[in-house]
Amino acid sequence: MITTVTLNVSVDKAYYIKGIVVPGTVARVQKCVNSAGGKGLNVSRIIDFCGEEVLATGFAGGFNGAYVEDMLKKDGIPSRFTKTQSETRSCINILAEDESSTEYLEPGAPVSEEEIQQFLEDFDRIVDESDIITISGSIPAGVQKDIYATLVKMIKNKGKKVILDTSGDYLKEGIKAGPTMVKPNDEELEALLGIKIENRYQTIDAAKEMREKYGIEYVVVSLGGDGALVVCEEGIFHGKPPKLKAVNTVGCGDSMIAGFALGLSEGLSLEETLRRASAISAAAAMREETGFFVMEDMEKLLPQIAIQRL
Repeated sequence: MITTVTLNVSVDKAYYIKGIVVPGTVARVQKCVNSAGGKGLNVSRIIDFCGEEVLATGFAGGFNGAYVEDMLKKDGIPSRFTKTQSETRSCINILAEDESSTEYLEPGAPVSEEEIQQFLEDFDRIVDESDIITISGSIPAGVQKDIYATLVKMIKNKGKKVILDTSGDYLKEGIKAGPTMVKPNDEELEALLGIKIENRYQTIDAAKEMREKYGIEYVVVSLGGDGALVVCEEGIFHGKPPKLKAVNTVGCGDSMIAGFALGLSEGLSLEETLRRASAISAAAAMREETGFFVMEDMEKLLPQIAIQRL
């Protein structure tokens, strides 16, 4: 089983409006689409869609928390959240006719020390049931910045694999525990290592340095439309999708995380895993919904993913 951790879940609201966003005016929403939000929940949906057993966990509270659980249940995704007294946040994405996207992301409401301790107790039991754990996104107020390092240590102590996908201080602290895999971009590598990256060779050198410094098995560097680089014991690999018209790139990184989790769970080779993860991510970019892809798209893209060993 693959478990996804999303400490800062949300009710995501996509507002579709006519015209464009004009500050200081009234805009009437033509359509509103609600979904269970948070990077880890995007990962959950992709894994479930691929037919693998998945469990979603994290914090959830109040009406919104119950609504998130209900939406996941309707999607057929089991969840086991630690309940909080505070209300789970909402996030709004305004989608205009000019294809622009304007997001308003609420911070996570404060979580108490007692609720954090309860989560850690719950999580300890969940890890025993899991093969692979993914940890994604930000954290709510009240949670210590090194929480991901704590979770990574718990997972590694039980001999399980863990993928960490976050940024800023959460990534800086989390990598100290040596997760199995991380997925930074050039900007995050620059911030973590105190360097300046100006070309692909420097990206590779930075990924190597991160891997050696923190004992990370797989450093996967996001390259946007150019795919991803993987630096690992087997070598350096570049997975590049074909040129395509992207409809919605939100959640494509989460789709790639799901692909890697599936590959690790199934014991696929690095090249097979990278090809599959790249195809899933590219297929997700072709669809309007976040955390969704059409299997036919993925299967068509799969043989078109170029894998180059550098």
